[in-house]
Amino acid sequence: MLEWSATELSSAIRARRVAPSEVMAAWLAQVAAVNGRVNAIVSLRDPEALLAEARRLDDAAPAGWLHGIPFAVKDLVATRGVRTTWGSPIWANHLPAKDDLVAARLRGAGALIAAKTNVPEWGQGSHTFNPVFGVTRNPYDLSRSAGGSSGGAAAALAARMAWVADGSDMMGSLRNPAAFCNVYGFRPTWGLVPQDADGDTFLATLSTEGPMARTVADIARLLTVLAGENPEVPFPRAVPDLLSGLDRGVKGIRIGWLADWDGAYPMEPGILGLCESALRQLEALGAVIEPLPAPFPAGKIWSAWVTLRALLNAGGKRDLAEDPARRAQTKPETIWEIEQGLALTAQAVHEASVIRSRWFAHAARLFRRLDAVVLPSAQVWPFPADRRWPDEIAGRRMDTYHRWMEVVVPASLIGLPALSVPVGFGPEGLPMGMQIIGRSGDDAGVLAIGQAWHRATGWPQQRPPTLA
Repeated sequence: MLEWSATELSSAIRARRVAPSEVMAAWLAQVAAVNGRVNAIVSLRDPEALLAEARRLDDAAPAGWLHGIPFAVKDLVATRGVRTTWGSPIWANHLPAKDDLVAARLRGAGALIAAKTNVPEWGQGSHTFNPVFGVTRNPYDLSRSAGGSSGGAAAALAARMAWVADGSDMMGSLRNPAAFCNVYGFRPTWGLVPQDADGDTFLATLSTEGPMARTVADIARLLTVLAGENPEVPFPRAVPDLLSGLDRGVKGIRIGWLADWDGAYPMEPGILGLCESALRQLEALGAVIEPLPAPFPAGKIWSAWVTLRALLNAGGKRDLAEDPARRAQTKPETIWEIEQGLALTAQAVHEASVIRSRWFAHAARLFRRLDAVVLPSAQVWPFPADRRWPDEIAGRRMDTYHRWMEVVVPASLIGLPALSVPVGFGPEGLPMGMQIIGRSGDDAGVLAIGQAWHRATGWPQQRPPTLA
C-alpha cells in the first residue's frame, strides 16, 4: 500500500479493504527502514500511541477524505501537542497548545497527525538543514539536497514515507523541492488557501500553503481540504471545482515557453533540454507550444521581490536580530533578511509594489491569448547536501543566498498558480521539474494540464534506487 496514491488509499480505507491500524503499521515500518538515511520525518510521535490511535479509527465512521491516513505536517505549521520548531534551536522543545489553520483542516479531514517534515531554519533557503534536526537528503542520491523549504515533505513523498503532504511557498518552496525529488508541488493562486489570523494579514501577500503529492489527483484533493475562506483574514477566494474537469486533456491548450527568460536566469547544462523534451511530449498530446521572449524585465521583478520579502521578514522576525540571545541562535541568512528590511525606505517599498502591480497587469494581458506559460522549476540540479547554497551557476556568481532559485519568482511575486511537474532525470540520475504557470484563479486549468502530463508519464512512480 506504500505505492498507492492517497486517493487509492482513502478509497481502500472507506471500503474497509484495509484498516487504519494496518496503514499505520506499514507507515511506521517504512519510516523505521528509510528515514535514518533520508531524515525527512522529524518529531515522530510514540509509535505505540500512534498504533492505538489508529486502532480506534478502524471501526469509526470516516471524518473526511484523509480518514486514518498518517500525516507528517511541515514543521513551519504549529500542531497541537506535536513538537513544532521552525527548524530553530530557540523553539527546539516547543509544544503548541493549538493547531494552525492548515493542521486543523487536516485533522478535520480525518488525517492522523503522526510527525512533522523537516525544514530549513525559519523556512529560509531552498536547502533543508537546521541545527535542530540536521540535513534532509535526496532519496534519489543521498549525497544531494532535497531542496526546500518543503524539502522534508518532498523527500518523504519520494521515499514512500508520505502519501500526500502539505508544504508552503513564499519563493519556490513547493516547487523547487518537488523538482529535486521527482514529485508534484503546487503553489495555488494566492489567497485560495487562507492565512492564519496572526500578525499582518493585509501586506503579507507573498507566501501560501499548498499541496504536494505523487499524483495530480492527490494534489487537487488535498487542495480542496486546505482551501476555503478564513473569515478572520482579508481577500477571500471562492474554492473552484478542481476535480470534475481534471481529465479534460490538453488538446488545443496554448502554452508559452519562457526558457531562461532571454538569458536572465543562468541554468546548469541539461535543464533546458529536459524541459524542452517534456514540452514536445505535451505537444504530442495536443497542446500548442509557443516560444516566448522575456515578457517583463527580470531585474525589476527581482528588485521588487527582494524588497517586499525583506520588508515582511523584518516585520515578522525583528526580535531575532534585536535580542542578543536569539540573534546568536539564528542563521546569518535570516539576520541578513531582517537587516535588509529594516534599512528600507517607504519610497523603496512603494516602488517595489508598483513594479509588482505592473507585472501582474502585463501577465494578465499575456494570459488573454495563452492558457499557461512554462519555466524550469530550478536553475541547478540537486547539489551536494554539505553545501549551504549554490554560489555560482554556469559561471555566474550569485549575489545572495537565494539568487540561485530566481526562476520561481515571476509566479511568486504576483501570486499565480504554479505546478511543478517532474520531467525526468539528468545524466547523473538526478531529478528535475518544470513549472506550469496559469493566470490568477485558474488553478483548475493548471491542474488539468498537470493531470494530462501525469497520465502520459507517471514519473513519480519511478522509485529512488538508493532506497531499493
